Amino acid sequence: MPLLLGALALGGLLAAMGAFSRADIASLKSMGVWIVGLAGLSLAALLLLTGREPAGLGILALTGTLAWNWLPERMRRPAGGRRRTASLPRRGAGMTRAEAYEILGLQPAASEQAIREAHRRLMRAAHPDAGGSAWLAARINQARDVLLS
Repeated sequence: MPLLLGALALGGLLAAMGAFSRADIASLKSMGVWIVGLAGLSLAALLLLTGREPAGLGILALTGTLAWNWLPERMRRPAGGRRRTASLPRRGAGMTRAEAYEILGLQPAASEQAIREAHRRLMRAAHPDAGGSAWLAARINQARDVLLS
C-alpha cells in the first residue's frame, strides 16, 4: 500500500512539474499571488484564534493590500460605477507635432519605422495591463497618431 501511495505521489509531482514548465508568466504570477494570499489568510486566522490579535490583524491588513493590488481594475470599481475616462486625452485633440516627437523621444526627421518602434518600446512599459498609466498610454498613442497622420 505505501508503495502505491508513493507511486501516485510521484506521478502527481511529475504531472505538476510538466504543467508548471508549460505555464506562462502571467499564470505563474497569479498562482504565486493566490498561494501568498491563502497562506497570509491562514496565518492571520491562526494568530487571531490563538489570541494574538495585533499580529493577526497586521497580517490580515498586509494580505488584504496584496489582494487589492492584484485584483483586475474592473473588479475594484464600485458596483454600477463606470471607468473614469474624462482625463484621458481625446484623439487628435490639441497635440502638436513637436509635442508628439518629444513624447516619443524622437527627432523631427524620424522615419515612420522609427516612430512605430518608439511607440512599441514605450507602450511595453506604459500599457495599463503591464502596470502602467492609462493616461500616459493614451498620450503615447495620440503622439503616434499625430505623427503618422
